[in-house]
Amino acid sequence: MPETPHRKKILMCPPDYFGVDYVINPWMEGQKGRTEAREARRQWLDLKALIERQAEVLLLSPRSGLPDLVFTANAGLAGSGKFVISRFRHPERRGEETLFRDWFEAHGFRVIDPPEGLFFEGAGDALHDETRKLFWVGHGFRSDAGLAPFLEKALATRAVPLGLADPRYYHLDTCLCPLPGGFLLYYPGAFDPASRATIEAIVPDDKRVPVSAAEAADFCCNAVALGQTVILNAASPRLRDRLAQEGFVIEPTPLTEFMKAGGAAKCLTLDLYPNTP
Repeated sequence: MPETPHRKKILMCPPDYFGVDYVINPWMEGQKGRTEAREARRQWLDLKALIERQAEVLLLSPRSGLPDLVFTANAGLAGSGKFVISRFRHPERRGEETLFRDWFEAHGFRVIDPPEGLFFEGAGDALHDETRKLFWVGHGFRSDAGLAPFLEKALATRAVPLGLADPRYYHLDTCLCPLPGGFLLYYPGAFDPASRATIEAIVPDDKRVPVSAAEAADFCCNAVALGQTVILNAASPRLRDRLAQEGFVIEPTPLTEFMKAGGAAKCLTLDLYPNTP
């Protein structure tokens, strides 16, 4: 009989101390002190409930003074018992690193540090493409260009670098999402010309799902794909129809409070990738 597929494990962090307390990306401009704690918790719980339909959610304890800890995608990159820990570019987030290290060591992962001087912001800038057995790796605003060769060696898998060109899409997961079946949801305007050409060379035209500037601004690419279900902040009728044609089920859940800080569904989750590479 065929093996039963492993139930995914997703790391999340409750938004007890979430807020916009500083400005380190364009979405945060004008939002300091303007988040609503009750609404943020409601939105986070709705997202968690959707994920728990198909995956096990593990929790990282929140910590006062670390408002972005809720964005667990930036903790690092986990797979096959290894955890490549992040090294944040902005000092405002560096206090998160010790908490991530402690959690992953306590859960039996072997923690790998990036080389000295190399900035790396976790699964925000390294997205697993299961169909192609590779990681798409973003650089330009938060993570460094030397990240791809380092990850190839650390995780023994192919890593394809992509240069980010729009500061609103400062992490790769804000503008690209690999989907099951080899499909790729992405916003072409977020990438430099060479990187758009790289995507087009690797992903066939019928598997590419480009989105418009307006759709990207709704953080539709910052999505969580669990099987054929795609969980995201919002999807236009056009995008819903396009993905439905390929057999995907769209589950929109508003995450507008977290968008004030520059994140949505994917940013709030970290797939622990038990079978990577």
